[in-house]
Amino acid sequence: MNFTRKSLFAAALLWLALLPAHAALRVFACEPEWAALAQELGGPLVEASSATTAQQDPHQIQARPSLIARVRNADLVVCTGAELEAGWLPLLLQQSGNAKVQPGQPGYFAAADQVRKLEIPASVDRAQGDVHAAGNPHIQTDPRNIATVAAALATRLQQVDAANAAKYQQQAAAFQQKWQQALARWTAQVAPLRGLPVVSQHKAFVYLYDWLGLKEVAVLEPKPGVEPSAAHLQSVLGTLKATPARMVLVAVYQDPRPSEWLSRNAGIPMVRLPFTVGGSDAAKDLVGLFDDSIARLLAAAGTK
Repeated sequence: MNFTRKSLFAAALLWLALLPAHAALRVFACEPEWAALAQELGGPLVEASSATTAQQDPHQIQARPSLIARVRNADLVVCTGAELEAGWLPLLLQQSGNAKVQPGQPGYFAAADQVRKLEIPASVDRAQGDVHAAGNPHIQTDPRNIATVAAALATRLQQVDAANAAKYQQQAAAFQQKWQQALARWTAQVAPLRGLPVVSQHKAFVYLYDWLGLKEVAVLEPKPGVEPSAAHLQSVLGTLKATPARMVLVAVYQDPRPSEWLSRNAGIPMVRLPFTVGGSDAAKDLVGLFDDSIARLLAAAGTK
């Protein structure tokens, strides 16, 4: 077959046109909230996926071969840190053989390192239950933390994909503008919740309480990560006779039966919060997560 110089040149141009302009930056997130945030900040430049879903306990994940393979191919690993993933992430990182996403490298990002942590214990002992030496890791329940993490993550994206730094900067500015507008709206909506006493099933909402001004008067788990016994539930019920609560909060991934028991016996509503993106039909993204969480709290408080 005879190829002229002109036809070869045309074929080369067509081939170049079919090539992707930019291979998406592969982001492996440990939790759905960070996958959602990375996607917001990166847009089409990023391909983000989460190791867990809203229906899973992020403390208890198996280091499956499929997850190892995804870490092996990742350009950036984004996790909560603060020992939340201590039982499974180190194995994923080790088995992946991916040097660029190891702790201390630009390809590893710990969200909890960017914010002020609450409930940092003076000492840690296994007898205390699932206590984290670095503090409570569930930072995503405070939208102010999301803004702080977003700023740091945008900077990291610019670092690991410098060729597109200007685009990440633009995406980050748009996200922060949208987020601050939503935060102002939420702050006005949640005013009736300030000071309300509540019960938690797990110490999962301390950052939410810090933002809203809710008062945690009891916890159903006798120790973090330890299921409550019937005797402990009765003890909590006795506490509420002296210090009544307005509602009991449980994350969607948890077995709700202890909270259901308390709700029936104390005569207070149980609120199942989505906890992360995907935790309810309405929590399809980060804004939806807080819209839905606030709506559920206001409904339980009788203000909506």
